[in-house]
Amino acid sequence: MTYRSTPEVREMKERVCALHAELLRWGLVTWTSGNVSGRVPGTDVIVIKPSGVSYDDLTPELMVVTDLDGKVLEGDLSPSSDAESHNEVYRRMPETGGVVHTHSPYATAWAARAEPIPCVLTAMADEFGGEIPLGPFALIGSDAIGKGIVETLRGHRSPAVIMQNHGVFTIGKDPKSAVKAAVMTEDVARTVHISRQLGEPVPIPQADVDSLYDRYQNVYGQAPKEQ
Repeated sequence: MTYRSTPEVREMKERVCALHAELLRWGLVTWTSGNVSGRVPGTDVIVIKPSGVSYDDLTPELMVVTDLDGKVLEGDLSPSSDAESHNEVYRRMPETGGVVHTHSPYATAWAARAEPIPCVLTAMADEFGGEIPLGPFALIGSDAIGKGIVETLRGHRSPAVIMQNHGVFTIGKDPKSAVKAAVMTEDVARTVHISRQLGEPVPIPQADVDSLYDRYQNVYGQAPKEQ
């Protein structure tokens, strides 16, 4: 099938470009590291950051559009070196609409220790439904990282995984949700790290984790307005 750009693709390019500024704002990336991608709803079209381009230079026009196999459909630059990892997630978890990768300092410190972040905060129970799991070590440049992400997250409620010796990958129903998960991952990674300097953090009982998660996911926030 011949590809052609659509208003939905152009909107996703603008959205993905803008969300990269959030990675900088929350201190999740340095230099050109990290990336956001988004799946155009109802399609197999992916929009992702170009490889090695400064955040200050990013524009919607520079975003790279690919298919699920990584073939460039639109754009003059090469996609992120993590594109294959993103695409593996989209292929095997089709409900995913956004993927984010960062090397945020505190969460990546847990990755260097090859240790999941234990669920010792109500904010973690709310957002992640338990611990933030640890994924396996894998070399960059193939689908091995993506496979590790999928295999780890399929057994968890968490939208985030810490890949051993690497960094953070998060998923969401859309790119903004995945960015939120990345922000929250770094926040709790920092807090739990500080807690461990004072002593051993106290885990939350599983029944309470389940209750908190259910409340946050289904009750918290504003109810939809009736039409």
